[in-house]
Parts: sequence; structure tokens; C-alpha cells
Amino acid sequence: MNKRIIVIGAGHAGCEAALAAARLGCDVTVVSLKRAHIGRLSCNPAIGGLAKGNLVREIDAMGGAMARVADVTTLQFRRLNTRKGLAVRSSRAQVDIHRYPAEMARHLLAAADFIEGEVAEVRTTGGAVCGVTLADGAMLDAEAVILTTGTFLSGVMHCGDTETVGGRIGDTAATRLSRCLLDLGLRLGRLKTGTTPRLDGRTVDWDRLQRQVETVEDGHFSFTPPASRLPPLDCYIAYTNATSHDIVRAALDRSPLFTGQITGRGPRYCPSIEDKIIRFADRPRHQLFLEPEGLDTDRIYINGLSTSLPAEVQEALVHSIPGLERAAIVQHGYAVEYDFADPRDLTHGLEHRSIPGLFLAGQVNGTSGYEEAAAQGLIAGLSAARGEPVRLGREQAYIGVLIDDLVTRGVGGEPYRMFSSRAEHRLLLREDNADRRLMPLARSLGALDDAVWTAFEARQDDITRCEAWCQSTAFTPDVATLNQFDAAGLTRIRKKTTIAELMRRPEITWEALGALADDQPAVSAVVAEQVITDLRYAGYLRREAVRAARTRKMAAVAIRADMSFRLPGISNEVAERLEHAQPETLGAAARLPGVTPAAVDLLAIHLARRH
Repeated sequence: MNKRIIVIGAGHAGCEAALAAARLGCDVTVVSLKRAHIGRLSCNPAIGGLAKGNLVREIDAMGGAMARVADVTTLQFRRLNTRKGLAVRSSRAQVDIHRYPAEMARHLLAAADFIEGEVAEVRTTGGAVCGVTLADGAMLDAEAVILTTGTFLSGVMHCGDTETVGGRIGDTAATRLSRCLLDLGLRLGRLKTGTTPRLDGRTVDWDRLQRQVETVEDGHFSFTPPASRLPPLDCYIAYTNATSHDIVRAALDRSPLFTGQITGRGPRYCPSIEDKIIRFADRPRHQLFLEPEGLDTDRIYINGLSTSLPAEVQEALVHSIPGLERAAIVQHGYAVEYDFADPRDLTHGLEHRSIPGLFLAGQVNGTSGYEEAAAQGLIAGLSAARGEPVRLGREQAYIGVLIDDLVTRGVGGEPYRMFSSRAEHRLLLREDNADRRLMPLARSLGALDDAVWTAFEARQDDITRCEAWCQSTAFTPDVATLNQFDAAGLTRIRKKTTIAELMRRPEITWEALGALADDQPAVSAVVAEQVITDLRYAGYLRREAVRAARTRKMAAVAIRADMSFRLPGISNEVAERLEHAQPETLGAAARLPGVTPAAVDLLAIHLARRH
């Protein structure tokens, strides 16, 4: 009999967890409150963003669904940070708010059983998970349970002084499950997130706003591009002003964020408009993005205007913005306060250390964002299916950075969001090479199908062939060659130069090479980009690879669970931090806040002596 796994919740984490476990041959049952809300985009209708786009590409490389679903429902695709270095570039797609969940539901329901209901209890026997009990009393048995409850654990929505029990608009909260988790010994805390007002696009004066067009017409996340795309839609930019800020300041005594009504902390890097105006009081205006929610709706999402102010204040605030004077609000913004579980109690496979068979993924671990949730769901699903942690290193993937930060450092009292600055090896963890980094591993786990793997192997063969051609083909500065360079608008060479050497020039493109060399290999744009990157940044990549090897070496030095950190030279404060965190490796110990490099050196010496 196949391993039986229950996934609680069908958001982005739940969908990826269920699909990953099913790909590995498990019998998966998903239990969620509403079938119609599978894969729902509760906040902004977009996938990706800075560092988040890297997560989406990695999910795809590991066999996940988010990238493919986003690609066939994309309304606008943009490449971000294109004026900066490769290490911080990323992609973002505006997606259709109705088509995205419908497409994700199609994938999920084809792979797993679905029960519309509420889980009231996670059952255990002998300290290990054995199944769940539903609110109606039905009992389901399972060898593993993956908890992906999002913002639903004891969720409360706030709009002004109005409080409503629920995880989001149109859904109830899961309060009995919160009590059960406390009884099981989970450490729960309280966090907050929020969303923005939605407008009727027919009431917006679009001519007074700045148009934001698509930057990559054929853009996609998946390494298996879609056969077709939806018609593109433009986004628009608006700005708050002094009047807007005065309206907010005058109503702070009615904001649940400032009255003490909300106790959980919100995301630092996605603050409410109230937070922005207080924290950045010197700013004369704040940028807003008006994003269409889909082809079949007139609803507009105002990115940057998250708020829980009273409805009438939101009306005045929106109408103070140029271009939105007549805009009708079809759904007011609100904040959601919810329980989360301390992720430091989890292994790198996202299994609870004290409750075998219980996995947690997504916002229940204190994270913020669809992409962070989906990445965790993927790893939890794979780990639960295999019965052992599927662990990605910090030098291997943004997913590895995300999970290592969570289980080693926790969330620090506010929702965790992925940033490129969190990844010390970000030059190696680019969007373009996610397949090369992760597909071999995914294939070894059984998470990639034959068609995807065959296409990957063909790309690698093309890259190898092209790089060999670049290394072996050279130009000599004779008259004919120099004339070719002049005609192509390129700086002349002064000595015999290989194409690999020429590629170091920023002005050289694959298309430009085609005008210089008759025997240029015919390859896809994806392969050409990889070849150029490998050759142009070879020196930097070699140095970064050396640093990554050091990281792997430290991560391989295990620390026994019964080890005492009360060692000569290590202060009591550092020892207490180590005892509290119980790091599994020397690398994890080094990343703990307050653990000094000197303490790490002493710990390394002690471990070497014991070894």
C-alpha cells in the first residue's frame, strides 16, 4: 500500500505539498474549507518579484507547479533590476486572479483526493502522527500530516474597530485546530498581514495615470514554456500626496494598528500605508501600482495601499489620489491577525522535531508571500513522501536559504520575506540556472518526468557544445575581420582573440556574434544566455564556487544533539544561544544571531578534536 498523507489546506503551500507527495507515489488527501478556493490569490494577483522569482524558478526545477500555472495565466511579465547585476535580477508576472486558481485546482484534483471540511484535531499515537479528526467527527488515518493553514489558525480580520473571525474575506477561521496544536506542544505566536482596497476599474481616470507596460513579451517562469499566453494587460502607477497623508494621520486613533487592537506584528517590507506615513514622515508621496485582477473582471488591486483603516477613511484616502477621485471601492482593505508556529521547532525537511510525521509549511511557519509558501510546501511534500528530509543547501538554492533561516533563526517576531540580500551565494543562485542547480536532484528523487528531463539534457548538451565553440574559435585582426567589427559597431580587437575572451565585453551579444562568425551554433535564447553568463562572469563564478564549497564543508560538520556548549572560551551568553537553538551543524551555529566568529572557531576546534 502506498504511503498515506493528509494535507491540511489548499493554498499555495498545500497545493505544492500535495502535488509533490503524489508525484512520488503517495496516496494524498487534501482537506480544506472550500473547494472553490483552491490556490486562491488572497492578496495581490501576481507571482514572483525580487528574489521571489528565483523561488518560482526553483520550484519549477524541482518539479513543482507554480511556474507552469503562472505562465498560462500571465497578463503581464516584467524583469526587475535589469540595470543591476545578475545576482539581483528577478521576474514578476501579473496573473489572472480567477484563471490561476482554476488552473492550479485542475492540477491538484487530478493528483489527490479532496475533502471539503475543517480539520479540528491532529491525532497522534505514541507521540507520532496517525491521522486527523474533522469537525464533523470523521476520522482519517495517515502516516504523515502536512499543515498548511495559512492565516486561518484563530484568524481575525480587522477593518477599523470592526473585528470579524476569519482567515480572509469569505472564509472562516480554524480555532479548534489552534487549541489542538497547543495541546500537542507547539509554540504558537501571533502575526499580522494585510491587504488593499479593490477598485472598480470603470471608475478610474486612467488617462491621468502613468502606464506601465510589459517588459518581456514572451516572458515565462517555467523551463517548459507555455504553448500560448493570455492577452496582455497594462498596469498603471499613481501616487499619494500631502492630502492623502493628512487623511491617514488624522485617523490613526481609529487604526487597529495603533490602538492596540492588533497585537501581532506585520511584515516590515510590505507595510501598511499607515506604517509608511509614520515611518517615512519626510516622504512627500508614496508610489502605488494599479494592477488589473483579470480579463473577466473590472476589479483593480492597489499595490502599496495596504490598510486596515475604517471604510469611510479608506474612501477619503482613495479619492485624494489623482486619477482616483471618482473611484468606487468594491472591497475595502483589511488586516488579518493569525497564529503561527515557531519554525525553529522543525527540521530542514519541515518535520516537527518532537512529533514525527507532522510537517508544517507556509504562513503557519511565519512567512509572508505565495512563493515562500509554495517553496516550503514542495519541500514538506517531498520530505513526507520519502520519510527523510529533502534538504537544499544555502549555496544550492534560495529555497535552501529560506528554510535554513526559518529553522535556525526563526522569524524574529515579524513575517519572514525572501530577499536576495539573505542569500550569501546569490551570484550562483540566479534565475537562469535554476535547472542546472536543481533538476539533477529532482530527477534522483523521482520528482521530474521524462519529458522535462530529456529537454534539460538537450539544453546541457547545447551549452557544452556552444562553450566549446567559443573557446576554440578565434578572430585575427586582419583587414577583413576589422571591417566586420566596424560594420557591426563593435570595438576592434588588437590581437588574436577567442570568442570566449570576446564575450567578456558587455557590448557583445549572441546576435552580434552571428554577424562575425558563419559557423555560430544555432541554439535557443535560453542556451545563449547561459553560455554568455558562464563565459562573461567566469572569474566571479569560480571565486563564488570556492566560497560555496566552504559553506558545504561547514554544513557537513555535524553537532551531536547531546553536546554541551559550555566550553572554555565560549561565553555564557553564546552558550545559551547555542543550547536554545540546538544547531545540527557548524554552519547552522555560525548563522545564529549573537554567535561570534571567535566562538565558531572554538567550536570547530572542539569538534575536530572529538572527531
